[in-house]
This record gives sequence, C-alpha cells and structure tokens, in this order.
Amino acid sequence: MGIRTRRARSHSKTHVTGFGVAGVFGFIALLVVALALSMGAVVSTWLEDLPDYTSADAYLVAEPTRVFDADGTEIASYYLQNRRSVDLSDISDYVLKGTVDTEDKRFYQHNGVDPQGILRAAVGQLVGSSDSSGGGSTITQQLVRNTVLSDEQFEYSLKRKVREAYIAIQMEKEYTKDQILNMYLNTIYYGNSAYGIEAASITYFNKDASDLTLAEAATLVGLPNGPGLFDPITNPDACLARRNLVLQRMLEAGDITEEECANAQAEDLNLNLGTLSDSVGTYPYFTDYVKSILLQDFSSDTVLQGGLKVYTTIDPTYQAAAESAVNDRIANANNDDIAGALVSIDNTNGYVVAMVGGQNYGTDTDAGESTFNLATSAQRQAGSSFKTFTLVAAMLDGMSPTVMLNCSSPMQITSTWSPHNYNNNQYGVITLDRATQLSSNTAYGQVIEAIGVDKLISTAKLMGIDSTINPYDSSTLGSSEVTVLEMAEGYSTLAMGGVHRDAVVITKIEDRNGNVVYEHSDDGQQVIDSTVAADATEVLEHVVEAGYTTDYVHANFSANQPVAGKTGTSDEADNLWFCGYTPQITTAVWVGNMAEGTSKVYYRGSTATTSTTSQPIWTTYMNAVLSGVARGTFPTSDHKATYKANSSWTFVGTSQAVNSSGSSTTTTQTQETQEETTTTTTTEEPTTPTTPTTPTTPTTPTTPTTPDSSDSDSSGGSGSGSSGGSGSGESSDNGSSTGEGGNTGNTGNTGGTGTGA
Repeated sequence: MGIRTRRARSHSKTHVTGFGVAGVFGFIALLVVALALSMGAVVSTWLEDLPDYTSADAYLVAEPTRVFDADGTEIASYYLQNRRSVDLSDISDYVLKGTVDTEDKRFYQHNGVDPQGILRAAVGQLVGSSDSSGGGSTITQQLVRNTVLSDEQFEYSLKRKVREAYIAIQMEKEYTKDQILNMYLNTIYYGNSAYGIEAASITYFNKDASDLTLAEAATLVGLPNGPGLFDPITNPDACLARRNLVLQRMLEAGDITEEECANAQAEDLNLNLGTLSDSVGTYPYFTDYVKSILLQDFSSDTVLQGGLKVYTTIDPTYQAAAESAVNDRIANANNDDIAGALVSIDNTNGYVVAMVGGQNYGTDTDAGESTFNLATSAQRQAGSSFKTFTLVAAMLDGMSPTVMLNCSSPMQITSTWSPHNYNNNQYGVITLDRATQLSSNTAYGQVIEAIGVDKLISTAKLMGIDSTINPYDSSTLGSSEVTVLEMAEGYSTLAMGGVHRDAVVITKIEDRNGNVVYEHSDDGQQVIDSTVAADATEVLEHVVEAGYTTDYVHANFSANQPVAGKTGTSDEADNLWFCGYTPQITTAVWVGNMAEGTSKVYYRGSTATTSTTSQPIWTTYMNAVLSGVARGTFPTSDHKATYKANSSWTFVGTSQAVNSSGSSTTTTQTQETQEETTTTTTTEEPTTPTTPTTPTTPTTPTTPTTPDSSDSDSSGGSGSGSSGGSGSGESSDNGSSTGEGGNTGNTGNTGGTGTGA
C-alpha cells in the first residue's frame, strides 16, 4: 500500500472518531435539554402539594407534656416519643462540632443541598468506602425529612428527594445555620426511645447535654447513623469503633487536638444509664387523674406530643405523709384484698395537696391491675358520713340542731322503710346535735322525711357532690355511691364557712414556647349561708369531742387545732370512711376491699371498723402535716342563724309535745355505743337496685369495686362489734372503742341493706 493510500485511511479513521465523540456529546446534550424540559413539568407537579414549610410549626417535633408538683419538681410526663428539647446553649460544644464534622462537614458553606457531598457519597458507594463523612443528605435535608416530610421519610423515591431538597433550600432562606442545627439536634433519633440530644444524654449518661465530655459527646454523635447497629448497650464494640471514628473526624476538622483525640479514644464507654420521667411518674394515681383532666380540654395529640408544661397542686410533703399513713395501715391489715384511698384539700383555695388512689400501682391483683384510682373513679356508699349533707339541708330549711327527736329503734319512717340504730340501740328523745354524735339512723330517717329528699340532693350538689344521689329517703344514710374526692370537696365547703370551690389539681399550663394557656383563678362561691355552715361545723366538732363514733380521732388527734368530722360505714361493713377537717385542711379517707361487691372488710382477722382503718389513717396523716402549725379557727359569721321554731316541725316518729313551746324535757342515751346499723326488710322504692351499681369508669376487671363500711363492727363499743367489750377491738388502735354500724336503708327490690353510720 502506497503512502497516499495509508494517509487517506488514517485520515478517514480520524474523522470517524471525531464524529463519534461529537455525536455522543451532542446526543447527551440534546437528551439533557429534552429531559430538563419534560422533567420540569414533572418536578412542578411534585412540588404542588408541599406542606407549609414556611411556618415554624412545621419543624416542631413530638414533645412530651411535663407535669410538675407544687414545688416545681417534675413528677411525670406524657409522651409518644421520649424527647425533651433544649436550646443550643444547653448543648455541649463537642456535640455541635462533632455532629457537623460527622454528618455534614460543609454545613456552614452550602445552601441546604451540597453537590460535593452528593458526589462524595456516590464515589464512596462505588469504591465501598465507609469513611466519607456526611453521606448525600445535609443536616438541613435530614431535618426536613424528620419534620415537614415525616410522612414520606421512608419513601425511597426521586420525588421525595426532590421535595426534600427544594424545602431544604427554602428553609435555609428562613433560618440561620445555628437555628437549623438546634432543631436537628432536638429531632434526631439516638436509639432506646431517646429522641433529641437531651433525651439521649440522660438515657445513656444520666446527665444534661450541656455536661457531656468529649468522649461522651462523640459516642452520641455516632448513634444516629445506625441507632441499632451502634447501640452502646447491646453492641458496645461497634459503638466504640463508631465513637472513635467521630473523634478522628473532629481531629481532621481541627476541632480537637491530637492529644484530646487520643485520650478520648482510650476511654471506655462508661455508660451511666438514666431515664426521663415517664408516664407512670412519681405519684401515678394522681398524674393519671391530671392526664384525664387535660384530655377533657386538649386533644390526645396535644397532650402526648404538644410539649405542655402542667403545674399541679400536689404538695410533696403532704403527699409523702398521706402515702405513708394509708399504705402502712393497709399493709398492717394482713389482708391482701383491702385497699385505702385519701384526698386532702387546702381549704383556702381548693387545692388537692395529697391524693392516694390505691396501693401497688400497676401490679396485678385478684381484682385486676391496680391502676384504677379509688380516690377519683371508685363510687362507694358513704354510710353515715353522708348524714352531714342531710344536716346542712335541714338547717338550710330552718331546722335547728336543738330540735328534739325520738331516737328509739327500729322506726317505721315510710310504708316501705324502717331503719334502726346500730345494734338496735334505744337513744330516747335527744337533740339533732346529740343524734349526730350518736349517728342515730332513726333520727336522720325522720329528718329526711320531714324536709324531703330533694333538699338533700340539691344541697349535696351545691357542696360538691356530682355523683347521682338516688331520690329515696335512704340516701340520708349514705346509700348512694360517691367518690372520695367528692366527699373531701363537700366537707371542705363547710370548713370554709359555706364557700364551695371545685377541687383543683392544675394551677397553670404553658405551651411549648412558655406561653400561659391556662391559669387557675379562685372560683369560690358562697353556696351555704355562713351562719348555717358555722353551726353545722359546731355540730361536727361535737361529734369528735363526744368520741362515740370517733373514738380513735378523739383519743389520738394531737395537733393543736379544732377538728370536725363524721365517720361512715355501709351496711355490710364493706365501706369504712372518716371525713374530717381543721381550719387548714379537709381530708376524706376510705378503706374497703379492692373488689366491689365482696362482703365485709377484715382487718387482722377481725371485722374492720373505722376505728381500725380510716380513723387511724386520717389521724396519722393530719398529725403529721399539722405538726407545729399555729392554731387556727373555723370561719364565723357576724350574725346568728335564724331557724324555725322547733314546735313547727312534725316528725313521723316523734311526739309533737317534745318540741312544743316550753317543753325542755330531754332524754339522752349516755352509753358509749357505736353508730347504728339499719337493716331493713322492705324497700323504699321497688325500682331501687339491691346492690351498688358498678362504677362506669372502667369496664375491665382492673376496676376495684371496694365497698365502704361505717364505724360499727369489730372494734366494739360497749358490748358491740365482734370483739365485744368496752375497750376491745384492735388492741393497738382502740381504747374504749365505739363505732357506727352500716345503714344504707332499703335500696333493693327485695329489701335492703342500708348504709349507715
């Protein structure tokens, strides 16, 4: 082949090659233009339904509601995610630098999307390198993915990446880099249910994020890349290697020295596991009740994710005394079926300063899991402690406590109801005041018949009883079911001279930004004439002073305070109450069986009484919280109450002559007997249920159905009760013990067991 031919072929090859390269690049260019034009339309549709990324709320994360006691100490939190947000100034500088060096080393240079980071990640994937820091997503993109686009975060598609990148760029126009980093650190998941750097710091090292050492900070910085893979609890070796890689990156970035790096890498993990307050909390019965109150006004999402701060009334000193008094007495019963509840209210403002809703929260019992709040949700017959509301109703209707009543027993009050006194005691003709001291059922049967049960129902409601009171005369003896919280609220109305305040458990609520969204203001209303309230309190003071049914309180209350109160025992000795107050505090105590519908309560093998259960609890608690408190006085009125002439009253079982003008004959019963039990064989109303209705709050077996008893029973009195004898009963608790018997009246279709004293 000649020279000319060879040159021609060579030239031909050169031109073919040149055309091929130009054609390929030209084709790619045309393809890119075509794709750009077509993709532009597609991308536009992808960006049409973006969330409102311009609102600061879009970047908020689930934040627990935190609950505080009266001293400002956190006692519980409600959450879906275990998280607590903090400011950037509250985070260790090691965390800030380590996070940027590890997750997004060009964070302070890019505008939300980092092309170099994408390329670096792609190269790393191709060569199998694990040492390329940051990956393809910037810190801003990760924040967008975890907040604004959280619903799409597990959708691996080009559409999601485009939406994420677009919002990240827009976000960088609205917020500073430090603001974005702060939001990121409060958002990211660190494993073991810890969301955000503060939760992680407490979870793994039991300290605030501001106090983290270099090694500790590096440990946490390494977790978000693989919370399960690098879990320091279950995979400590992998976690250690990841921590040391973070330290190396911090060294390469010039944020730590070689010496700092080496020393930190030489450290062990040194975990010190801790927990944030959880939904059980310090006082679980109380905080469960607070949560139920919040859910009445806020959505579940707000309560569990809204970051509220809830300030409550519970006083840790009072609460500790209450739990000790109740739990120690219940533990001493040698009876696994027994339970106790207590509510204590500050009379000056209605604040619930102590609440005991049961024992052994969350543990399984024969009656179910003991999370049911016996103080707020269990409705139990109040026995004779409910007579206080009849007393007030009668006095408001013009009946003087000096009115005379024949208190013989039994007594036919209506054609279907014939209550009797405890042990069928015959008290003779005595004043209403004295009948209250002795807790005479026949006296109160006549009083309710004279004034009408409607007045009892309306008075009880005014004073704070929200439960339904049955429209039967037997309700005067406590046959209707009420809660411990209601009884404390009702008695507190008298303690404050007739001023009623709703029981308060929440004083203030702040939103996640510290704005006050609710603050309690005093809502006291004068619902009972102050003169009547003062006179009723005087009658209840006489009850304690006499010591017949209140023998334990009478003998053992040692605080230098005036005290008024009333015991209560339902018919089968299955509900045992004492409700009492001083000028400062009103406290209601109930003791009974966890399972409602069971028979009488037993304490250390004998039939329980208020003298062995509720009275000692009340006394122990009140002595503790009132020790050293200056003596107070009950509210008084600047005028005296005006009552109708005693002779104007007609009682079904009392001769008109005993209250006639000029008649002052009084027959009193001086024997130290317990409050009477009325057992009747006829019903007041055919429609009245024979057994207590089941509380509607829980429908599962976890609901304790403990009934209540009054103060009759085993502690005896003179000859009364199973232990018999004056001074018999629980030797450690009773002196000359007296008590009151149950007398619910006839509430059943087949006749009835009444609730009593």
